[in-house]
Amino acid sequence: MLRGPRTTDAPIVSFVLIVYDMPRQAENTARSLLTDYQVGALASEYEVVIVENESGNHMRPEFISSLPDNFSYHLRKEARPTPIHAINFGIQQSRGENVCVMIDGARVLTPGIIRNTILGHRLSDLAVVTVPGYHLGYELQQKAVGSGYDEETEKRLMESIGWPENGYRLFDIACFSGSCAAGFYLPHSESNCISMPRRIWDDLGGYDPRFDMRGGGVVNLDLFKRACEYPGAVHVFLHGEGTFHQFHGGVTTGGEDAETRQKFIDAIMAQYEEIRGRKYESPATHPIYLGELSDHALKFVSVSSAKKMERLGEVPEPHRISA
Repeated sequence: MLRGPRTTDAPIVSFVLIVYDMPRQAENTARSLLTDYQVGALASEYEVVIVENESGNHMRPEFISSLPDNFSYHLRKEARPTPIHAINFGIQQSRGENVCVMIDGARVLTPGIIRNTILGHRLSDLAVVTVPGYHLGYELQQKAVGSGYDEETEKRLMESIGWPENGYRLFDIACFSGSCAAGFYLPHSESNCISMPRRIWDDLGGYDPRFDMRGGGVVNLDLFKRACEYPGAVHVFLHGEGTFHQFHGGVTTGGEDAETRQKFIDAIMAQYEEIRGRKYESPATHPIYLGELSDHALKFVSVSSAKKMERLGEVPEPHRISA
């Protein structure tokens, strides 16, 4: 059921963006949250709270000072190797009726996310709005790095599409991230842009600080599952939008060898099982698909449909045309 008129001056959505040791990527992400990039976005309807954990490589002061009034920036010290406490701090600073968590500040957005996130929350007081994730490049970055993929390669890729002129062209130079590899029509395990009413965030207790391994372990998967399975939650899925991971040598996409990376993944999944008492399984939801589909995203619709048909035991016939 559609919500009634607003009765508060608070922003409709607070986007909380966490940054650590990635100034170029974080500035691109912040750039993609500005009103001159986001189609149909009004500054009065949203705010962006940037929380940067102290490192030797901060966002540039001149860039921060250029941001509009609906952006705020907070630099904090963090001795623990996890973004959990920064996220929970950022939520405390925010004023929005709904909170959108972006645990990885290296993910640049497509231009319809803010408008469609707000539309999603208008559908229900219990809407959980999620955006699928992608990696820039034509294969997962943890694989591509073995073939020489690096920040310079990625910069040239983004220049080849003229970013940020048309943000939907990001689909042209990307692949599904591992957590969204099942596509649009099968369960996936994570969103790096997940928005929910503050009531749900409070009831869930935010990010669970027991996920204390490097990068927070699978804390984002845990939040995604708990939010989607919240009693009465309405999962709104923005399948025509995306967040695109920029290479920065992160926890699971950096330059570690495959064996070391797999050991770390095994360890963080084991920690999830220890905390929750069961192995992780993606939440099975019945999402409302909301928003426009650009021509650039259509190849991912095709891939997603084929994966769904394969799961159903049906083999797609791409060359067959029905009358």
